[in-house]
Order: sequence, then C-alpha cells, then structure tokens
Amino acid sequence: MSTTVKPFLMFEGKAEEAITFYVSLIPNSRIVDIKHYGAEVPGKEGSVMTAFFELGGLMVMCTDSPVSHAFTFTPSTSLFVTCASESELDRLAAALGDGGHVLMPIGDYGFSKRFTWVSDRYGVSWQLNFE
Repeated sequence: MSTTVKPFLMFEGKAEEAITFYVSLIPNSRIVDIKHYGAEVPGKEGSVMTAFFELGGLMVMCTDSPVSHAFTFTPSTSLFVTCASESELDRLAAALGDGGHVLMPIGDYGFSKRFTWVSDRYGVSWQLNFE
C-alpha cells in the first residue's frame, strides 16, 4: 500500500446532502462509496460514517461527526476550482453561493481575469477561477 493524501471534510449531519450537491455541479464528479452509521455504532443512524467522492477527478473523503465540535469549516482552507469558461464560473458561483456567503465577489483581481471566493450553505469554502 502506498501513501495517499486526500482532502477530508467533516460535517455535522449534512454530509450526504452536501456531496450529492457538489457532484451534481462539478463535471467529472461522482460518489464513489458511502457507509452509514447503523444502530450499533456511535453516530446518528443513517448519517454518513465515511464517504468517498470525486470532484473534478480529485478524491475527497468526508464524514458526519457524531461529536459536536467547537469549530467548523474556515475559509482559510478552500477548494480551488479552475473553470473551463466564464459561464461555468458564473453557474458555480450562483449555485455554491446560494444560501452561503460571498467572500470576494466576481471580478478581475489582477492575478485572474475572473475570480470569486464563496462559502457555501454547508460552510465549505470555494475559490472559483477563470484565467
């Protein structure tokens, strides 16, 4: 077995909803595997114990934590998406920003012709870029 690295997202009850939303938005994405908590293990029955999904070919892992923590997602860690077109950036920005927060509105920031940074309704931060 070789060493691997993948992003890990910890939700508190909305993991399956979030990953279903994400794979519906990003091309070349799919849910690979989901294991749910059962009655015999700690964690809300039916919530996500572990899930693996691909976003644009990147393997991501997540869970619904059975423990409530004093922390959640922070914008300092984000998923960076290089969009194939301006219209794709606009579509993703609208969908991911719906119910979330715009941290940097769509614009030309010098390092990119078209860029935005949003935090979605689940608290996950996304940098969307079109060069």
